Amino acid sequence: MMTSGVAIVGSKAVIGQATGSISQRNLIGDAGKTQAEGGGDLEGPIDLLLLGVDARERWAEDDVRADSIIVLHIPATHDQAYLISIPRDTEARIPAWPKGNYAGGVDKINAAFQVGARNGGGWEGGAQVMAQTIKNMTGVSFDGAAIINFGGFKNVIDALGSVRICPKQDVKSTHMSYVDGEPMWNADAKKTGKARTPVVHKKGCQEMEGWAALDFSRQRYGLANSDYDRQANQQQLIKAMAKKATQNGTLTNPLKLNELIKAAGKAFILDTGGVSVEDFVFTMRGVTGNELIMLKTNGGTYNATGGGREALDEQTLDMFQAVRKDNLAEFVFYNPEVISNRK
Repeated sequence: MMTSGVAIVGSKAVIGQATGSISQRNLIGDAGKTQAEGGGDLEGPIDLLLLGVDARERWAEDDVRADSIIVLHIPATHDQAYLISIPRDTEARIPAWPKGNYAGGVDKINAAFQVGARNGGGWEGGAQVMAQTIKNMTGVSFDGAAIINFGGFKNVIDALGSVRICPKQDVKSTHMSYVDGEPMWNADAKKTGKARTPVVHKKGCQEMEGWAALDFSRQRYGLANSDYDRQANQQQLIKAMAKKATQNGTLTNPLKLNELIKAAGKAFILDTGGVSVEDFVFTMRGVTGNELIMLKTNGGTYNATGGGREALDEQTLDMFQAVRKDNLAEFVFYNPEVISNRK
């Protein structure tokens, strides 16, 4: 909803009714924008932290890492949106977090979420530590944030019917197999004792159901640029969802919008920085899925520091400074190579 702008026909009251069931928490903590930075209102640029987590039922709630980390920037004109992914293996200095008995240290950035989730901190604590870690690294403060469990993505796509995805290469799933023609998690497929056929997402544009789109966006093994290709695929999925929701009338129909929000259910948590959801949505009505520009971190390939860790290169840090100063459009104009060519 947040990344597709929303051309909802009707009053803010109607929007408020449709979005009233969304779970809201304080996800940005001390990484929120100050009043001097334009926080507390939606007059200027809007910066959101989008987190995707893989929280399966058999896993402890305080042992979850964020596998998808995206900064969404909307300039003060509110007519465009940019997606910038942060590699999950980026080496980061994670701040001290007394609630989790953590004194601070250096680790992969996706560990920041797990630090905040410890000792009952949950998703709220995880997001706060992640937001502060990113702010310390890039200088970007946030107007809000959203977290969705990967299972929530599937439900939302199913509610939309399907999404159009264009894989650049054949991608063999490391998570799922077919058993008797039905897709199953590998762990469940093994229990059947039956023959298994690998799930392969074929190169080329196609309509994907929820399970297939989600599985495709989670793959990194076997891809030319591993996690960097996965980042691009995840951005592609978000854009595809935004376009589908805009084109099929979901976002212009409060009833359909309500069904979409129910589909996400408890797997979705939102923080709008104290601004009402209806004001947030109404402000971004000029942004549509077609105006989502996907940007590449580190030129879309490895910038390794050793030990399986990555660093943000100079161009990427300059890109985040452009976000902070709200001159990202100018930065992209002079650095067109940062634009992803995914459709």
